[in-house]
Amino acid sequence: MSEEADADELFVRPFIMTGGRAEPMHDGLRLETLVVAGPDASLAGLEFERRRIVALCARPTMVAEVAQKTGVPLGVAKVLIADLVVAGLLVCQQPKELPLHVLERIRDHVRAL
Repeated sequence: MSEEADADELFVRPFIMTGGRAEPMHDGLRLETLVVAGPDASLAGLEFERRRIVALCARPTMVAEVAQKTGVPLGVAKVLIADLVVAGLLVCQQPKELPLHVLERIRDHVRAL
């Protein structure tokens, strides 16, 4: 098999990750929303991207960073994060005002997507 065929076999369509949903179950997730693993968050029973997201969020992480670090489209990341928030595994923290350095980080992460 060629490398291209191997890559095609490993590719998972984004709608598979979200169960066919395009809209998050939790409203209000923005690029700059910080998400952090809840105090009772456990990786047990989680699979693939959801497990990786909870692990990444051991410290507060922006939604845009989660998408970039997991390599999934932003919309998919928002649906997965929302699922984890509804399940009580992640907690959202909306910043009141964004400092300039945070805005620059968001811009850089969006460009990386």
